[in-house]
Amino acid sequence: MNKKALKALLSERRELIDPTSHGFERPQGRGRRARGLSQQQVDELTRRATHTYNRLETGAMPNPPTDYLRQVARLFGLNEQEWVSLCRYAGIGDPPGPLNQDSGLEVPGVWQEAVDGLSHMAYVTDASWNVLAHNEPFARLFPGGRIPPNTMRWMLLDPDARTTLMEWKTVWAPLVLPQLRAALAVRTDDETLHQIAKEVLADPDLGPIWEAGGANIHPDGDERPLLHAVEGPGHVTMCAAQPLTAPGARLMILLWHPGKKKQHRRVPMLRASRLPDA
Repeated sequence: MNKKALKALLSERRELIDPTSHGFERPQGRGRRARGLSQQQVDELTRRATHTYNRLETGAMPNPPTDYLRQVARLFGLNEQEWVSLCRYAGIGDPPGPLNQDSGLEVPGVWQEAVDGLSHMAYVTDASWNVLAHNEPFARLFPGGRIPPNTMRWMLLDPDARTTLMEWKTVWAPLVLPQLRAALAVRTDDETLHQIAKEVLADPDLGPIWEAGGANIHPDGDERPLLHAVEGPGHVTMCAAQPLTAPGARLMILLWHPGKKKQHRRVPMLRASRLPDA
């Protein structure tokens, strides 16, 4: 727990909230005027016992319940980055899921410009795997440049994908399905993901793989065979990252290698050099 940072974050955001917006009257008469909501008003709005919020803000509440932290975060209008910081400062580590279920469904518009500036195939999807931005090299991967609206649905359920994604049944499907399962565990109310999972269960090829389970294997750094609509067979090396303001959204960069895959030494991990001792 980082009590100093916790108090600074909570008190600063609490003082920004106008009490009258929640039906409270501002104190009248002489004396110092406290800014924003009082700690007692926070207890009233969250329907908690008196001094509950004071214990949280002062760091006197070890391992606070996630549901209470979420309640306070939503009351204070925290964004997703602040939500992560709140959980870390409170001593519970990274939050078990996004602050709001609709988080991860939009990213700043500048991501399109960022993707356009990449020479490799690149695209951005939201937390439901809907494509939000892509560049021209990625469009060339598909016949006629027809980008699939949802990459998860396309990879698993589109017949064309089972040709484009070479060795689909043994290489792609077993590694993509765990990503869908992991996303559903966090985004329990995501209608798009639930519908995809329903169709997966009904698919004769995917159903048995889904039922068998499987570990969540992240694609970052992985290499897989692929049939390019223009350049023919080859393979891609995948780089994956997440926009900080959109949990569950992802930036995918695909490094294209045409022709038969060559045996080569795996590129070592990047790590900063240790500074010499003084």
